[in-house]
Amino acid sequence: MVVLKKLKASTLMETMVATVLIVVIFMLSSLILNSLFSAQVKGNLQPIKSHLNQLEYQYVNQKINLPYYEEWKTWDITISITQNMVQIEAVEKVASSSRSIKQKIHYAKNL
Repeated sequence: MVVLKKLKASTLMETMVATVLIVVIFMLSSLILNSLFSAQVKGNLQPIKSHLNQLEYQYVNQKINLPYYEEWKTWDITISITQNMVQIEAVEKVASSSRSIKQKIHYAKNL
């Protein structure tokens, strides 16, 4: 039979310290991941860009008249003619961040 070496057992205090360290590391990593995901969701501009593309399509196909104004979710959307160009502008209404998106329509038939 093989004789196994005896290992020195850890004390209760060492076990508690190791457990606390593991819990703290997992807590910090979950907080970091949470902040990253929430920032990603808040910074996502894809829905408003998709809506602006829909409005551009409607304008090009003469479904909406200018000047045009709309409140969509947390955005104020304006379509106007400036300097012989059609400009679509979306400004976010939330006071914490003032983001805006501007697009110009280069469609000669409607100008």
